[in-house]
Amino acid sequence: MVFAGRRQQHPRCRARAVVDAASGRGGLAVRLDERHHYEIEASATDVRVIARVGSLRTVVASRPLPDGPVTVLRVDVGEPSAPHDARTGPDALTFGVEAPDGTFTALATLDGRYLSTEVAGGFTGRVLGLYAAEGTVRFDWFDYEPLAP
Repeated sequence: MVFAGRRQQHPRCRARAVVDAASGRGGLAVRLDERHHYEIEASATDVRVIARVGSLRTVVASRPLPDGPVTVLRVDVGEPSAPHDARTGPDALTFGVEAPDGTFTALATLDGRYLSTEVAGGFTGRVLGLYAAEGTVRFDWFDYEPLAP
């Protein structure tokens, strides 16, 4: 696997990337370390959201690849959907696909606590970025933007 990323600097943010995975498999990842990361991954046929927490790795959601020449993968880091208390994470991460007209289709929303240093340990914090897991994956651009609280 090849990964290139940037540190998450804002509690609320959005990352987007244009991906062409017709000859491989890869996408956009939010990583704390090798054992704690979430990904939205494209292949020649589908887009899927994958969660890795400790020794558990599972495909949380999938759908056929959207029509059109461009696939924009997106992750929004924001407020948890449930009331914030001791049982919820510090945030929620929503993964999905953005259409050329800007319409966002969410595939999954995952609890951010499993990518926190309080749960997983470490000290560097999260990193968001692009990865190629298999074959050739082409990226046109990557965008990171802070969001208002």
